[in-house]
Amino acid sequence: MGQHIEIDTTGGRIAAYRADPAGIPRGGIVLISEIWGLVEHIADVADRFAAEGYLVVAPDILSNAGVTPEIGAELTAALSSDDDAVRAEAQPRLRDAFSATSSPEYAEWAVDVLQQVADYLNAQFDDEGDLAVVGFCFGGTYAWALASRDSRIRLAVPFYGIAPTHANLADIHAPVLAFYGEGDERVTSTVPELAASLASTGVDFTSVVYPGVGHAFFNDTNSFTYDADAANDAWAKTLIALGEKLPG
Repeated sequence: MGQHIEIDTTGGRIAAYRADPAGIPRGGIVLISEIWGLVEHIADVADRFAAEGYLVVAPDILSNAGVTPEIGAELTAALSSDDDAVRAEAQPRLRDAFSATSSPEYAEWAVDVLQQVADYLNAQFDDEGDLAVVGFCFGGTYAWALASRDSRIRLAVPFYGIAPTHANLADIHAPVLAFYGEGDERVTSTVPELAASLASTGVDFTSVVYPGVGHAFFNDTNSFTYDADAANDAWAKTLIALGEKLPG
């Protein structure tokens, strides 16, 4: 259903995965990956959204920081291994691989590139297209960031992504539907303060915390974290929200 493409940006040419619906798109979705990058799982999620009628572009914004899809897939496999030694050996490699993504310079580059991905997506529509952003973990954080920077975003759906300190969340005009796992305490513990802060600025924020699950519960390629009930419910809620905000 989808195809690998390249998009020219002022931050350099980036790879992306584009998934087109069978008919006229109901709207466009910028899909931002987990820290593993543009792996097959993200392409599969893009195809699922396309099957629901949306034009989806999933950009590779991690290869620029040294995390290619190949490295991401390798590290994912290592950290999902049944062998304790393999998982332990992967931890320092994980820290080294992702160290570049923590810099303010990278964050600014990434948000700027994501806005240009939104430009590319919007240009596929004859009229001003309705856009949404969906992101997972690392991508969830950048879903917050893009929504704060781009007023064309009609809905932001971050899955277990910490709201970034480098973004002015008060500038978000779109509703935010955020999903969390109860056991993902590092992320979920930030939600009460985040909700209070957003309420004071008038941002429409809905959080869903699933009991008994942890981080990355939506990733069905990770047998350690995936939870089918939570994933299916979050998917259904996401489609409902998209149908309301991107009616086509």
